[in-house]
Amino acid sequence: MRILLTNDDGINAEGLYELYLRLRKSFKVSVCAPEAEKSAIGHAITLNRPLKIKKVYKNKKFYGHSVDGTPADCVKIAVRSILRQRPQLIISGINHGPNLGSDIMYSGTVSAATEGTILGIPSIAVSLTTYENHNFDFAADFVCSMIKKIKKKGIPRGTLLNVNIPSVKKSRIRGVMLTKQGKSFYQEEFIRRNDPRGNSYYWLTGKVKWLTKPAGSDIKAIEGRYISITPLQFDLTDHKAIDDLKKMNFGLS
Repeated sequence: MRILLTNDDGINAEGLYELYLRLRKSFKVSVCAPEAEKSAIGHAITLNRPLKIKKVYKNKKFYGHSVDGTPADCVKIAVRSILRQRPQLIISGINHGPNLGSDIMYSGTVSAATEGTILGIPSIAVSLTTYENHNFDFAADFVCSMIKKIKKKGIPRGTLLNVNIPSVKKSRIRGVMLTKQGKSFYQEEFIRRNDPRGNSYYWLTGKVKWLTKPAGSDIKAIEGRYISITPLQFDLTDHKAIDDLKKMNFGLS
Protein backbone atom coordinates (compact mmCIF):
# COMPACT_ATOMS: atom_id res chain seq x y z
CA MET A 1 0.00 0.00 0.00
CA ARG A 2 1.31 3.44 -0.96
CA ILE A 3 0.89 6.04 1.79
CA LEU A 4 1.56 9.78 1.69
CA LEU A 5 2.38 11.37 5.05
CA THR A 6 1.98 15.08 5.68
CA ASN A 7 1.15 17.46 8.55
CA ASP A 8 0.92 21.10 9.61
CA ASP A 9 3.64 21.00 12.28
CA GLY A 10 6.41 20.96 9.68
CA ILE A 11 8.61 18.29 8.17
CA ASN A 12 10.87 18.13 11.25
CA ALA A 13 8.00 17.45 13.66
CA GLU A 14 8.47 14.50 15.98
CA GLY A 15 4.98 13.07 15.41
CA LEU A 16 5.46 12.89 11.66
CA TYR A 17 8.82 11.17 11.94
CA GLU A 18 7.66 8.65 14.53
CA LEU A 19 4.73 7.65 12.33
CA TYR A 20 7.04 7.41 9.31
CA LEU A 21 9.40 5.06 11.15
CA ARG A 22 6.50 2.83 12.17
CA LEU A 23 4.73 2.72 8.80
CA ARG A 24 7.74 2.19 6.57
CA LYS A 25 8.19 -1.28 8.11
CA SER A 26 5.00 -2.48 6.38
CA PHE A 27 4.10 0.07 3.70
CA LYS A 28 5.60 2.16 0.92
CA VAL A 29 5.68 5.59 2.56
CA SER A 30 6.33 9.03 1.05
CA VAL A 31 6.62 12.26 3.04
CA CYS A 32 5.71 15.74 1.81
CA ALA A 33 5.22 18.37 4.52
CA PRO A 34 5.61 22.12 5.10
CA GLU A 35 9.18 23.28 5.67
CA ALA A 36 8.00 25.16 8.79
CA GLU A 37 5.04 25.00 11.15
CA LYS A 38 1.73 25.94 9.52
CA SER A 39 -0.69 25.34 12.37
CA ALA A 40 -4.18 26.92 12.24
CA ILE A 41 -3.74 27.91 8.60
CA GLY A 42 -6.88 26.09 7.51
CA HIS A 43 -7.30 25.14 3.87
CA ALA A 44 -5.22 27.96 2.40
CA ILE A 45 -3.38 27.33 -0.86
CA THR A 46 -0.59 29.36 -2.46
CA LEU A 47 -1.51 31.20 -5.67
CA ASN A 48 0.53 34.41 -5.68
CA ARG A 49 4.05 32.95 -5.82
CA PRO A 50 5.85 29.75 -6.85
CA LEU A 51 6.39 26.94 -4.39
CA LYS A 52 9.91 25.84 -3.48
CA ILE A 53 10.54 22.16 -2.83
CA LYS A 54 13.57 20.66 -1.11
CA LYS A 55 14.72 17.10 -0.50
CA VAL A 56 15.13 16.38 3.20
CA TYR A 57 17.53 13.81 4.65
CA LYS A 58 17.65 12.27 8.13
CA ASN A 59 20.64 10.25 9.29
CA LYS A 60 22.11 10.73 5.79
CA LYS A 61 19.14 8.93 4.21
CA PHE A 62 16.42 10.48 2.05
CA TYR A 63 13.34 11.20 4.17
CA GLY A 64 10.95 13.27 2.06
CA HIS A 65 10.18 16.62 0.48
CA SER A 66 9.58 19.94 2.22
CA VAL A 67 7.41 22.64 0.66
CA ASP A 68 7.44 26.34 1.53
CA GLY A 69 3.67 26.37 1.45
CA THR A 70 0.60 25.14 3.30
CA PRO A 71 -0.51 21.61 4.23
CA ALA A 72 -3.02 21.64 1.37
CA ASP A 73 -0.23 22.76 -1.00
CA CYS A 74 1.83 19.77 0.12
CA VAL A 75 -0.90 17.29 -0.73
CA LYS A 76 -1.67 18.92 -4.07
CA ILE A 77 1.91 19.09 -5.28
CA ALA A 78 2.83 15.65 -3.98
CA VAL A 79 -0.07 13.97 -5.78
CA ARG A 80 0.13 16.06 -8.96
CA SER A 81 3.90 16.46 -9.41
CA ILE A 82 6.29 14.85 -6.95
CA LEU A 83 5.13 11.26 -6.57
CA ARG A 84 5.55 8.85 -9.43
CA GLN A 85 2.55 6.82 -8.30
CA ARG A 86 -0.71 8.05 -6.82
CA PRO A 87 -0.96 7.31 -3.08
CA GLN A 88 -3.66 4.91 -1.94
CA LEU A 89 -3.98 6.58 1.46
CA ILE A 90 -3.07 9.99 2.89
CA ILE A 91 -2.35 10.45 6.59
CA SER A 92 -1.95 13.92 8.10
CA GLY A 93 -0.16 13.80 11.46
CA ILE A 94 0.54 12.76 14.06
CA ASN A 95 -0.35 16.29 15.14
CA HIS A 96 0.95 17.85 18.36
CA GLY A 97 -2.26 18.82 20.15
CA PRO A 98 -5.97 18.07 19.64
CA ASN A 99 -8.19 18.95 16.70
CA LEU A 100 -11.64 18.95 18.27
CA GLY A 101 -14.84 20.92 17.96
CA SER A 102 -14.60 24.22 16.11
CA ASP A 103 -10.82 23.90 15.88
CA ILE A 104 -11.42 21.63 12.90
CA MET A 105 -12.25 24.69 10.80
CA TYR A 106 -8.82 26.22 11.44
CA SER A 107 -6.76 23.06 11.44
CA GLY A 108 -4.04 22.62 8.84
CA THR A 109 -3.85 18.96 9.86
CA VAL A 110 -7.50 18.35 8.99
CA SER A 111 -7.26 20.51 5.86
CA ALA A 112 -4.43 18.38 4.47
CA ALA A 113 -6.65 15.31 4.84
CA THR A 114 -9.57 17.24 3.34
CA GLU A 115 -7.46 18.02 0.28
CA GLY A 116 -6.72 14.34 -0.11
CA THR A 117 -10.44 13.60 0.03
CA ILE A 118 -11.12 16.26 -2.61
CA LEU A 119 -8.59 14.50 -4.83
CA GLY A 120 -10.45 11.23 -4.35
CA ILE A 121 -7.90 9.59 -2.05
CA PRO A 122 -8.92 8.04 1.29
CA SER A 123 -7.52 10.33 3.99
CA ILE A 124 -7.07 10.47 7.76
CA ALA A 125 -6.11 13.29 10.13
CA VAL A 126 -4.50 12.08 13.36
CA SER A 127 -3.83 14.13 16.51
CA LEU A 128 -2.39 13.37 19.94
CA THR A 129 -4.28 15.49 22.45
CA THR A 130 -1.34 17.14 24.21
CA TYR A 131 1.14 19.93 23.50
CA GLU A 132 3.87 18.61 25.76
CA ASN A 133 5.42 15.37 27.04
CA HIS A 134 4.67 13.66 23.76
CA ASN A 135 4.77 9.89 23.45
CA PHE A 136 3.62 8.81 20.01
CA ASP A 137 4.13 5.07 20.42
CA PHE A 138 0.53 4.07 21.09
CA ALA A 139 -0.86 6.60 18.59
CA ALA A 140 1.38 5.18 15.86
CA ASP A 141 0.33 1.63 16.77
CA PHE A 142 -3.33 2.61 16.57
CA VAL A 143 -2.85 4.20 13.14
CA CYS A 144 -1.27 0.97 11.90
CA SER A 145 -4.29 -1.02 13.10
CA MET A 146 -6.63 1.47 11.39
CA ILE A 147 -4.77 1.12 8.10
CA LYS A 148 -5.23 -2.65 8.07
CA LYS A 149 -9.00 -2.26 8.48
CA ILE A 150 -9.22 0.58 5.95
CA LYS A 151 -7.27 -1.52 3.46
CA LYS A 152 -10.00 -4.18 3.68
CA LYS A 153 -13.13 -2.04 3.97
CA GLY A 154 -12.16 1.40 2.64
CA ILE A 155 -13.53 4.82 3.64
CA PRO A 156 -16.81 6.14 2.18
CA ARG A 157 -16.07 8.36 -0.82
CA GLY A 158 -16.08 12.05 0.06
CA THR A 159 -15.43 11.34 3.75
CA LEU A 160 -12.26 11.79 5.79
CA LEU A 161 -11.63 10.53 9.30
CA ASN A 162 -10.54 12.93 12.03
CA VAL A 163 -8.85 10.88 14.74
CA ASN A 164 -7.97 12.23 18.18
CA ILE A 165 -6.06 10.04 20.61
CA PRO A 166 -5.90 10.81 24.36
CA SER A 167 -2.40 11.42 25.66
CA VAL A 168 -2.50 8.72 28.31
CA LYS A 169 -1.01 5.27 28.70
CA LYS A 170 -2.57 2.51 26.60
CA SER A 171 -3.87 0.86 29.77
CA ARG A 172 -5.97 3.96 30.53
CA ILE A 173 -7.63 4.14 27.10
CA ARG A 174 -11.23 3.04 27.58
CA GLY A 175 -12.01 2.27 23.95
CA VAL A 176 -12.83 3.83 20.58
CA MET A 177 -15.88 5.99 19.84
CA LEU A 178 -17.33 7.10 16.51
CA THR A 179 -18.19 10.71 17.27
CA LYS A 180 -19.69 13.90 15.92
CA GLN A 181 -18.03 17.29 15.94
CA GLY A 182 -18.54 19.29 19.11
CA LYS A 183 -18.41 23.07 19.37
CA SER A 184 -15.82 25.20 21.11
CA PHE A 185 -15.70 28.89 21.90
CA TYR A 186 -12.56 30.87 22.63
CA GLN A 187 -12.25 33.96 24.76
CA GLU A 188 -9.83 35.79 22.50
CA GLU A 189 -7.71 38.83 23.18
CA PHE A 190 -5.27 40.83 21.09
CA ILE A 191 -2.33 42.01 23.17
CA ARG A 192 -0.89 45.27 21.88
CA ARG A 193 2.84 45.97 22.08
CA ASN A 194 5.30 48.36 20.49
CA ASP A 195 8.50 47.53 18.65
CA PRO A 196 11.76 49.48 19.24
CA ARG A 197 10.69 52.04 16.63
CA GLY A 198 7.37 52.72 18.30
CA ASN A 199 5.22 50.80 15.81
CA SER A 200 2.32 48.83 17.23
CA TYR A 201 1.89 45.10 16.77
CA TYR A 202 -0.58 42.61 18.15
CA TRP A 203 -0.43 39.04 19.49
CA LEU A 204 -3.60 36.93 19.46
CA THR A 205 -4.09 34.97 22.67
CA GLY A 206 -7.03 33.15 24.16
CA LYS A 207 -8.34 30.12 25.96
CA VAL A 208 -11.34 27.85 25.71
CA LYS A 209 -14.18 29.54 27.54
CA TRP A 210 -17.13 27.28 26.78
CA LEU A 211 -17.66 23.94 25.10
CA THR A 212 -20.73 22.26 23.69
CA LYS A 213 -19.92 18.64 24.37
CA PRO A 214 -23.03 16.46 24.20
CA ALA A 215 -22.79 12.71 24.56
CA GLY A 216 -21.27 11.28 21.41
CA SER A 217 -19.17 14.37 20.64
CA ASP A 218 -15.43 14.31 19.96
CA ILE A 219 -14.72 16.52 23.00
CA LYS A 220 -16.74 14.32 25.36
CA ALA A 221 -15.00 11.20 24.06
CA ILE A 222 -11.52 12.60 24.74
CA GLU A 223 -12.55 13.74 28.22
CA GLY A 224 -13.67 10.18 28.89
CA ARG A 225 -10.32 8.78 27.66
CA TYR A 226 -11.79 7.33 24.46
CA ILE A 227 -10.16 7.56 21.05
CA SER A 228 -12.42 9.77 18.94
CA ILE A 229 -13.00 9.04 15.23
CA THR A 230 -15.17 11.65 13.54
CA PRO A 231 -16.21 11.21 9.89
CA LEU A 232 -16.07 14.60 8.15
CA GLN A 233 -17.02 15.86 4.70
CA PHE A 234 -16.13 19.01 2.79
CA ASP A 235 -19.74 19.76 1.77
CA LEU A 236 -20.57 22.68 4.10
CA THR A 237 -24.15 23.07 2.87
CA ASP A 238 -26.75 23.47 5.60
CA HIS A 239 -29.31 21.24 3.92
CA LYS A 240 -31.90 21.72 6.68
CA ALA A 241 -31.91 25.49 6.14
CA ILE A 242 -32.76 25.32 2.43
CA ASP A 243 -36.51 24.84 2.95
CA ASP A 244 -36.67 27.71 5.46
CA LEU A 245 -34.81 30.04 3.11
CA LYS A 246 -37.14 29.17 0.23
CA LYS A 247 -39.96 30.73 2.25
CA MET A 248 -38.13 34.07 2.24
CA ASN A 249 -38.56 34.33 -1.55
CA PHE A 250 -35.26 35.89 -2.61
CA GLY A 251 -36.36 35.88 -6.27
CA LEU A 252 -36.48 39.04 -8.37
CA SER A 253 -39.74 40.97 -8.12
